[in-house]
Formats: sequence, structure tokens, C-alpha cells
Amino acid sequence: MKAGLSRERVLDAALDYVDAHGLPALSMRKLGAQLGVEAMSLYRHVPNKDALLDGLVDRVMETAFAGLGEPGPDGWTRWMRDFAHAMRATLKAHPGVLPLAATRPVNSPGALRMSERWLAGMRAAGLPLGRAMDIVNVVATFTIGHTLAEVGQTPGHEGSEPDLDQRSGDLDPAEFPHLTEVIATRAGLDFDSRFTTAIEILISGYATLDAR
Repeated sequence: MKAGLSRERVLDAALDYVDAHGLPALSMRKLGAQLGVEAMSLYRHVPNKDALLDGLVDRVMETAFAGLGEPGPDGWTRWMRDFAHAMRATLKAHPGVLPLAATRPVNSPGALRMSERWLAGMRAAGLPLGRAMDIVNVVATFTIGHTLAEVGQTPGHEGSEPDLDQRSGDLDPAEFPHLTEVIATRAGLDFDSRFTTAIEILISGYATLDAR
């Protein structure tokens, strides 16, 4: 894969590399080797490692929201649900990028234009600008944090994350009756249900505030 490099092809290759090998393994040299070019060829598309990391977040979010559109004039709540579930699904598909999504804001020109359209749609649906910004940020932050807890990996120590099930044989039911019941019945351990319910609570809460 030597000819026809573009920023999108470089970022897609970097995303594939992180999915396969983890974020700490990513370097410009290794990425160049994967693309069949010298590392110096990449700098025309991503000027440095920081730009590459920012670009990975941008690329994941572009993928997440490619079919989302903007909030309609009839309301923003259904759009906000779609926003949250689209973000979570894409982040789950690329768990290696989760630490970047949690720490590096999306601020590419394309992402800024996308955010501008979202805010315009939410204002057209009747939300004040500050409230619209709060809702997008709160829902995005919760989604990233929930997904990080769900499938995130410790950079450099992938696969070492502790799991409650690993302690099941150590727990004395007399001392930990509720936790042993949780492990046995899986009560409260359904990530899909938990996420859906929490998003409904967040969105309904904001909608109630604006209905007062």
C-alpha cells in the first residue's frame, strides 16, 4: 500500500494498528511499515505524533456520527439518544482509542463544523445555547466514561484488567451476600441495559428542566 496516501488512509491504518496491537505500540515508524512507506512520508498528512493521536479521535468520531444528521425542529431528545448509542457502539469497536477520547478533545475543522450544526439544530428545537452545549458535553462525557469502564484497557497493560468474576471464589457468602448474588445472578451487570437507562435518565432530566 504505497501510492495514494491521504490523511484518511493514514488514520484508518493507524486505527487498524491500534485495534490490533494497542495504543502504546503505535509509532510513526511502525505505521509507515504497515502502509509500506517510510515514516517521513506520513508527515505530509499528520505533522507529528500528537496530530496522529488527535486524528485518531477525529476519525473515530467521524465514523460514529457519519449517519447521524442534525437535531430536527420537532425535538432534540431522540437525536440525543441516537448520538449516545452511535458513540458507544463505535468506541466499543475501537477500545484502544478510548483513553484518547477521554483526554483529547475533538477540534478538527470538520469536527467543529459538525458541532456547529448540532448546536444550531438544538437551538432551533428550542434549547438555549448554554443548555445545548451542556447536554452534548454531559452525554458525550458519560458515554466515553461508561464505555471506558465497560471495555477500556490499561495502556501498556492490556488484558490485565481485574474482573469481579475473578474474585468469585474468594468471597465468603456470609460476609458478601449481595456481591455473591450479583455474581451468581448477573443482577446489575448488563452494560446495555445500564447504559440505555442512564441515557434515558439524563435526557429526560434535561427535557424536564426545559419544560418548567
